[in-house]
Amino acid sequence: MTETTPRKKLVIAGGSGYLGSAFVRYLNEHASHEWDIVILSRSRPDWIESATRVSHITWDGRTIGDWVQSLNGCTHILNLSGRSVDCRKTPARCDEILRSRVESTLVLGEAFRSLGTTPEVWVQMSTAHIYGDPPSTVCDESSAFGYGLAPTVGKAWEQAFEDACPEGPRRVILRTSFVLGPQGGAFPTLRRVAKLGLGGKVGSGTQGISWIHELDMCRIFEDALTNDARSGIYIATAPEPVGYLEFMRGLRKRIRQPIALPGPEIGLRLMCSTILDTDPELVLYGRYCVPKRFLDEGFEFTYSTLDEVLDALTSA
Repeated sequence: MTETTPRKKLVIAGGSGYLGSAFVRYLNEHASHEWDIVILSRSRPDWIESATRVSHITWDGRTIGDWVQSLNGCTHILNLSGRSVDCRKTPARCDEILRSRVESTLVLGEAFRSLGTTPEVWVQMSTAHIYGDPPSTVCDESSAFGYGLAPTVGKAWEQAFEDACPEGPRRVILRTSFVLGPQGGAFPTLRRVAKLGLGGKVGSGTQGISWIHELDMCRIFEDALTNDARSGIYIATAPEPVGYLEFMRGLRKRIRQPIALPGPEIGLRLMCSTILDTDPELVLYGRYCVPKRFLDEGFEFTYSTLDEVLDALTSA
């Protein structure tokens, strides 16, 4: 890039969480010279002081405020906003999971309209959980939606994006699955469970895990933002979904843990509702998803098989 080439301004809404933090680190290592980055989030991340050309603006994800000015000159936006689903699903939390996604997306659209400006590209997070929890069906972008809280949230989230996004930007929706990183996402918990000898059958044992390595998720973010050929809805997951037992068996092998005690469903539900304060259905149910559009359009995954990703994660 020459000195006369204008820099791109990337706004990452909800960018202080796990995925936003990982993506900023990725850009700092691979493409920091291309971007001026603005993080919109409720809290200022600790790592921002050491990041290159990154600033933070506080917002509540719901109302118009001074933060709107940070969208001036925005050429690209990545919206990751939304309350974590890793919690016990009380009515109040279910409401917050829905509202935090829908309201943040709608207010971003309102902000762009108030400024009379539009970005070149809007990349919008969604969820592969929109397909529900089919026991064996392999889902791609054309599959029917499922039933329950997550599909309801996913549909409302994507509709909010369609309503909010102004005319003009290239639009990309990423229906994302379990993101696995050595120190983030679902992997540290799964590794801890396996190390404790509790990595045996839970529920049916065949519930699907559609996973993607943290690096490939960051590469997909960058690709979606910069590749003019990408448009519409994509499943963001690796090509090889596996059953829970198969995943845990591969993980136990690599950490040399031969013990694999089963977890009775009633015990898991009791522990999740008391000690862990999380949702047992995150473990008991799952789905098999494949990234058909990414594969058809030639995207190459760094980690495309279970062996590759487990080798990488356990050697880090």
